[in-house]
Amino acid sequence: MLPFWIALQFLGSLPIRLPGMPRPEELGRSLLFYPLVGVVFGTLLLGFNALLSGAPLMLHAALLLSAWVLLSGGLHLDGLADSADAWLGGFGDRERTLNIMKDPRSGPIAVVTLVMVLLLKFAAIVALIESHNSVGLLLAPLIGRSAMLALFLGTPYVRSGGLGQALADHLPRSLGRKVLLVSAVACVVLAGGSGIAALMVCAVCFYGLRHMMMRRLGGCTGDTAGALLELLELAVLLTLALL
Repeated sequence: MLPFWIALQFLGSLPIRLPGMPRPEELGRSLLFYPLVGVVFGTLLLGFNALLSGAPLMLHAALLLSAWVLLSGGLHLDGLADSADAWLGGFGDRERTLNIMKDPRSGPIAVVTLVMVLLLKFAAIVALIESHNSVGLLLAPLIGRSAMLALFLGTPYVRSGGLGQALADHLPRSLGRKVLLVSAVACVVLAGGSGIAALMVCAVCFYGLRHMMMRRLGGCTGDTAGALLELLELAVLLTLALL
């Protein structure tokens, strides 16, 4: 189960202590557990949502979104911010885009992007609370982290060395496809027609975002993977809120 604990430590802020430095093969296998980490986070959000029952609507949604951000430690939001800055500031140039992603400073585009995404997530959560449709709290983390697995399955990793390269090189691809299929079936079982709608919307968003990565970079980075997760979580919430 070490790959699961690696995935849980990497994707979240929970106090997970590993017994030592993971081997590259264990890092690659940890990708298989990304959807399960999404289920863990979604279950925690559902529990917190139940605890907040009876709280004022806006406060309920704000606390729920805050818990969501804290669970991941803001890791994927950081990737979204870096990607937004790089995409605009890169002016279509691959090397310039990659260099901007490595810059720890955030520009105005990063800030605007984060505000827009968090505002839309907040509004969607409010709508889901009002309609007593809490399944989105489970589907969004599940689909978002499954998308990261799908991205590494079919997209070259463009930064040599480091954790991302180990993940990409040592991912068991045949087993990864089976995990994705199980995750998709789980979404349908959990949410029925709403789950199918969320999967369809996210599939379109996934291929569109992947096309942008391939066209600009020739592959993906850790930052663009985090951006993908955040945007697909948002797509799930908006889809369910608008149904």
